[in-house]
Amino acid sequence: MPQNVVRAFTLIELILVMAIVVIAISITAPRMANFFRGRTLDSEARRLLALTHSGQNRAISEGIPTRLQFDIPNHSYRLEQDPGWSDRDARALEFACDPDLQIDVVQADPTRSRSSRSRLPNPLQARANPRNLPEIRFLPDGSIGDTSPRALHLQDKNGVSLWLAEATNHLSYEIRSSFN
Repeated sequence: MPQNVVRAFTLIELILVMAIVVIAISITAPRMANFFRGRTLDSEARRLLALTHSGQNRAISEGIPTRLQFDIPNHSYRLEQDPGWSDRDARALEFACDPDLQIDVVQADPTRSRSSRSRLPNPLQARANPRNLPEIRFLPDGSIGDTSPRALHLQDKNGVSLWLAEATNHLSYEIRSSFN
């Protein structure tokens, strides 16, 4: 008569399996971390590009200049209408960016600076950008304001970077791996 045999893993077998899992995780974790860091940079660049398209479309459809301001020290940016058209922009959007990302602004060519902002009355100029933050300004005719940055350089803490640069037609921005 056969006896009932209970089959189970021994403690040694369990320890060996756990050791193999720990080794596998320690090998793959650094590579996965680099992958996710790269995804953060790419996601931020795509979000900024989408905001430029949204700001430009909003300026055209509503007939009101719209601006995308960059508060670099506070790691945030904001899309809103120029003041003076309404007391408060109910459709303004504000985003915080990853603190590990650095955004540098490549300013506009000073010879192109004949901005329509200079035609705003002085109190409205002060309300439009009281902290003198870098901004991309979208005009109702679909163009980008002359004082808008030529490019934004996004760089993560590992030195990997992407550029959000003005397109060659000067009517939009595009993501590039380098800026020339």
